[in-house]
Order: sequence, then C-alpha cells, then structure tokens
Amino acid sequence: MQDHRRLGRELDVFDTDPLIGAGLPYWLPDGAAVRHALEEYVRDEERRAGYRHVYAPPLGKRELYELSGHWEHYRDDMFPPMDLGGEQVVLRPSLCPHHALIYRSRSRSHRELPLRIAELGDMYRSEPSGVLGGLSRVRAIRLNDAHVFCTPGQAAAEIRAALEMIRRAHRAMGIVPTRHRLSLPGAGGKYVAGQERWRRAIALLTEALDASGLPYEAAEGEAAFYGPKIDVQFTDAAGREFTLSTVQIDFHQPERFGLEYVAADGGRHRPVMVHRSVVGSIERAVAHLLERHGGAFPAWLAPTQLVVLPVSDAEHPAAAALARRAVEEGLRAEVAGPERGTLGARVRRARHVPYQAVVGPREAGDGRAALRLRDGRRLAAMPSSDLLAGIGAHVAARSAEALWDRA
Repeated sequence: MQDHRRLGRELDVFDTDPLIGAGLPYWLPDGAAVRHALEEYVRDEERRAGYRHVYAPPLGKRELYELSGHWEHYRDDMFPPMDLGGEQVVLRPSLCPHHALIYRSRSRSHRELPLRIAELGDMYRSEPSGVLGGLSRVRAIRLNDAHVFCTPGQAAAEIRAALEMIRRAHRAMGIVPTRHRLSLPGAGGKYVAGQERWRRAIALLTEALDASGLPYEAAEGEAAFYGPKIDVQFTDAAGREFTLSTVQIDFHQPERFGLEYVAADGGRHRPVMVHRSVVGSIERAVAHLLERHGGAFPAWLAPTQLVVLPVSDAEHPAAAALARRAVEEGLRAEVAGPERGTLGARVRRARHVPYQAVVGPREAGDGRAALRLRDGRRLAAMPSSDLLAGIGAHVAARSAEALWDRA
C-alpha cells in the first residue's frame, strides 16, 4: 500500500493550507466526487434498512455535554467553549447527544421501536498537532453516524444487523478488515459508573458477535466512556492499526437524558441506545480507500468513471456528445482531446479511470466507441448505447468486483 497523503495530493483528492490550519484538509473536485459517492451509498443503504435521516447543529450548549457525560469524561478532546450571549457553546465532539434530544422531543411508544436515526454530520475533535496527518487524523470530521433506540429485547438483533451492513459496505468498497475487537473498559476513572449496566452491554455485544460467526479479540481499556463497543480494525500503509467502523451499546445516555417509551402494559421503560457507524469518518474511509486501491477506486467510487478519447480533433464533437450523454445518464465522464497530447499519453494519464472510450473516424461515423479498461483489456467497438448501459449497470450495482467487459 502507498501512503494516502502522497496519493491524495498527486491525484488531486485533497490538500491543505496553513491559512486554514493543521488537521483541516479541503476536498478538491475529484475528492469531493469520491466523498459524495460514498455518502450517497451510505444514505441509500441506511434508508433501505429503515433509518430516518436528520440534521442537527454542529454546536451545543456546554450544559448538553455536561448532561451526556462528555464534559466530564471527554473534555480534553473537545474544543474550548465559546461565549455567546451570556452562554457557553461548544463544537460537538459527537452526534449522540443531539440524537438523544431528537428522541426525547416526542412521546415514544413501544410500537415505534426500534427507532433508527441516522446523520452524516460534522463534529470536531481537538487533536494534538503531533498526531495529525492527511485525512486519517483530522480536527473537523464528517461522521457516518446512527443511533438505534430500541427495547432491551431488540438490541442483539440490531447489533447483528449493523454488523451485516458494515460487512456489505466493506465488500462494496473493496476493503478487508484486519480484525474485529470487542473493546472493554479498563482501570481508571475515564468510564462512567454502573457495573451492572456494563455487564449487560458486554453480554449483548458478545451475543451478537457469536451469532454473527465473526472471530474477535477482547481488548481492555478501549471502550467508550459510556459503554463497550465492537471496533472493526484496519491497517494503514505504515502498518498502524485504526478503527473504521463501530457498534456500541449505551445504557448511560438514555438514563442521563431521561429517555422513555410507553410499553404495551402502559408502563414507562428506558430504551437501549445502539451507536453504529458503517464507514466511520468519511475522511478516514477515503484515506484507506486511497491506500488500498492506489487511486484506482472501484468504478462506483471513481472520481471520473468514463473518459472519452477522440483520436483527432475531427472526432471531438462525437466524443463530446458521448460524454454529455454519459453525464445525463448519471456517470461522471469527461473528454480528453488531442490538445492533451497523443492518444497513448492520454491513455496513460487516465490509468486510474475505470473506462476509456476511444472514438476514431469509423466510430464517430456510426455512433460507436471502442472500450479500454484500466487493467489493459480492450473491447471491440460497440454502439454507444450498449456501452453506456453496461457501464451504468455496473456502477449502479456498487460493486468492487472486476469491471464490466460485456462478457
């Protein structure tokens, strides 16, 4: 694997500027295209799984984080409060307190549960400058986060469903975890009290892992301050292990926020809160995708999915028409004409693009194009409609498998 910091700049995925600040990369157009595709995939998968999407502000009063426990247990990783109209507001370090308030904003019945709330939201961590690097460790984070509010009897099934969503996402992205870790509390005061709640939460995660048939290793001292979690671990180009996806059980915040639902018997009960992130932070996910694929993303994630190559200026109108039609059909396509060099040079520069459609005099005359795949294979000329339909179907399938080749 290659370091994503070098690849990301070489491929115009992201960059940084001292005037913006350390740990605050900006996304260039190609990087924004990858990010958008990944976010749309996650939203679509969550929608199909019964999640409802919300937006919550990236700020909250200090009192919100005192109530959630973040101020006591996580303050060193938060940015300092800002004085605003006699109140103190804080850049949110996580999305869960806002989602707890969204749950609490209405009276809830057991018939509504499990209630699945998802958000692709921004959060902020005051990371030390010495650990910042590229996209893998940043201070402004776009997190794929969700919280499932459910009965205790529903929790194990929700955890298993989250693990299956994570598995499907990794397969679509073409990435393979290093291991699954059951992250448990350790010694010290960084964890909330409540031995029985911790025992129940650990039992639920263990049950779900065992039922899913996933091998895992327990690790003390790696739990969140409010509960244990399943961490899906990956390894970067430098051999360092990091967490990408996670599933967590939380009995703490439902109690702190006074969350309730009305059961079938009319009594009021406390829901369980399952925290779940399928692809983790978008920044870290793209960093690993860069390293894993060397810039040759799966077709559905590629910044440019189809480049049309006219052999000469005479074929440029036909090539431009093909590219416009591809864009209208939902593909990310562009034309690389002779002004960019010889055909061979243009093919080499487009080595990370999944599909290259060559349009010569004969193809321009009869509405066809000859397809090259980035792995070097060449296909005979075919009608443009067939070419676009085949590529479009493969992209829509969101698969990391081999490129469509009309086989």
